[in-house]
Amino acid sequence: MGRLILFNKPMGVLSQFTDKGSAGSQRATLSDFVKVPHVYPAGRLDRDSEGLLLLTDDGRLQARIADPRFKLAKTYLVQVEGEIGEEALCALRKGVLLKDGMTRPARAESIAAPDLWPRDPPVRFRKAVPDSWLALTISEGRNRQVRRMTAAVGHPTLRLVRWRIGDWTLDGLAPGEWREVTVRSEAR
Repeated sequence: MGRLILFNKPMGVLSQFTDKGSAGSQRATLSDFVKVPHVYPAGRLDRDSEGLLLLTDDGRLQARIADPRFKLAKTYLVQVEGEIGEEALCALRKGVLLKDGMTRPARAESIAAPDLWPRDPPVRFRKAVPDSWLALTISEGRNRQVRRMTAAVGHPTLRLVRWRIGDWTLDGLAPGEWREVTVRSEAR
């Protein structure tokens, strides 16, 4: 049976175990937090995004989680600039035209500000510009997709936290913490 690790990736951490950036860059990586040999991320999460990242040593499970053909739902809690209204939510639900084509329809709902850990660094507060939160669930994984979708409907993303992938959630995990879970055979 393969291993599956749920990791709450802090902002600023690369979704890889080594930094292949410029010499001497000293960026934080998964190896600063997860000391488990032979596990690899199943999918990615941008350096400036936070939240759930799954790691496994099972190649089939990794493919099943990361491959868009399996349409594994991913839910994000998104703080956006401006008061998001029903028109923007409807556009997200129908699919948004991006430079690389239409997105699949998403589940989108306005939510109250979630009770999350403080972000480091904090989101820049601007008294004259309101913000709001939404829960956005997508079943594909294009590069910076959620950020591009919210920008396309007129609400740039300020903070992005992936809360759920399939049945796995961040419940009980503080930033930088991880736990190993048992994987049901049908999930593989």
